[in-house]
Amino acid sequence: MSQEILFYQVTIFIMGLILGSFSNVLIYRLPIDKKGILTGRSFCIFCKQKLKWFDNIPLLSFINLNGKCRNCKKSISFRYIFIELFSAISFVLLYIYLDNIFEVVFYQIILMILMIIIFIDLKHFIIPDELNFTLIFLALIHNFFTDFNLSFNDNLFQSIIGGLVGYSVIWSIIFLYDKLKNIEAMGMGDAKLMAALGLFFGWQSVPFVLFFASIIGLIFVLPSILRTKKNLQTEIPFGPPIISAAILYFFKGEIIIGMIIKY
Repeated sequence: MSQEILFYQVTIFIMGLILGSFSNVLIYRLPIDKKGILTGRSFCIFCKQKLKWFDNIPLLSFINLNGKCRNCKKSISFRYIFIELFSAISFVLLYIYLDNIFEVVFYQIILMILMIIIFIDLKHFIIPDELNFTLIFLALIHNFFTDFNLSFNDNLFQSIIGGLVGYSVIWSIIFLYDKLKNIEAMGMGDAKLMAALGLFFGWQSVPFVLFFASIIGLIFVLPSILRTKKNLQTEIPFGPPIISAAILYFFKGEIIIGMIIKY
């Protein structure tokens, strides 16, 4: 490996850490303080003490502080370091795999938005419109980048149909459950997320994603049901199962669909 390549990879890694740090800010602030996302200084969520600049350096500050707040000594959630490292490593891998730096940044942004959605939905049971609409916008303009290697769906018509089908299916489930059982089956955030994924993958992906998302969601909640802490009508975050199923479709969708058709 040449020194020039190593320099670029280290630079990409550092940029990934910074993007991961900003993702942590969005995860914490977006559901509760949208106005302070870009202006407010970082602070300890326990003692509310504002952090010095040297205690807010991605990865290094966590290691230096031994994972604890300098002021109140409360443990910092491992989520912060996980997301920073995930962002940095995924950024480097995309850079190694893809040739177009614009494509690398494009897919890294998508990846981090999905990660942010997962953690927000797990904690707050919501998917902010800002994240869904950004995904929808990226999915639409993706159709015009014909030189991208990781092509999701390069047919604009199929993409738009996929978005409409993805949204309509979830909307129909929400509407029917509300009218027939007076139950909120899912949130509109899930419908908008499915619209974005339908735009990315086309309408053919929607049945696959919803089927496996239901299975993943059931597996997710099953331990709590067995411990009688929840039942099948208990609210669960459906965003993470949808994203997990979409990732499964992206990597193994054709193989799994082929196996189902064969048998």
